[in-house]
Parts: sequence; C-alpha cells; structure tokens
Amino acid sequence: MITDAFFWIGVVVCAVSLLICLVATVTKRYPGDAAIISVAAVELFLVVFAVGAAIRQGGGQPVRGEPWEFWGYVATAFVLPIAGFWWAVLDKTRWSNVVLAAVPVTVFVMLFRMEQIWNGAF
Repeated sequence: MITDAFFWIGVVVCAVSLLICLVATVTKRYPGDAAIISVAAVELFLVVFAVGAAIRQGGGQPVRGEPWEFWGYVATAFVLPIAGFWWAVLDKTRWSNVVLAAVPVTVFVMLFRMEQIWNGAF
C-alpha cells in the first residue's frame, strides 16, 4: 500500500523532535527552549494533520478502518504534547527531557497506526 505525505512529514517532525530532546537530555539539567519548542512543533503538526484528515474525510475519501478508532488516535495523540509540555514546565529536572523525548516516539507509533487505519498501509 502507498503511504501519504502527511505520514512522512510526521515522521520527519517526530524524528527531529526526538533528536533535539535526546541531545537536551544528555547536555542539560533542565528542559530548554529547543526541546519544548520541538514538542510544540509535534503538536502543530498534529493540528494540521487533524484538519487535513477532516477535510479529506469530508471530501469523500474513506477511512478503510473504523473512523472512531482513527479519530480516537488523533485525539489521544493531540493530548500527549500538551501533557509533556506541562510536565517539563512543572518539573525542571533533566528527566523532564526524557518525558519530552517520549512524546515524539509515542506520537510516531500512533501516527503509524493512524496510517494503517486510514490507508490500510503496512
């Protein structure tokens, strides 16, 4: 099956965010602006992804799997960067960067599953 551009853009955004957060974990004692902004970029991608998916579905492109499952993944993925951000703001330790690094990894896995549900890919 063919994957769409949204998936590959999400892979790149998540990979860059993960790299920034891991570097911040190794080099800093507290979450810096770069790590927090990289997770915000993941959230921005998810907003664009959700709007694009709504437009595609509204335009008649069917979801091959269950729509409720797809939108459940979208809603859950949308909450993760927000939770990671608040964790990093409230807990100014090195381990907050690990929590921030877990966000793009988890979003990537969820994005992979959303691609399976939407296109029947992989």
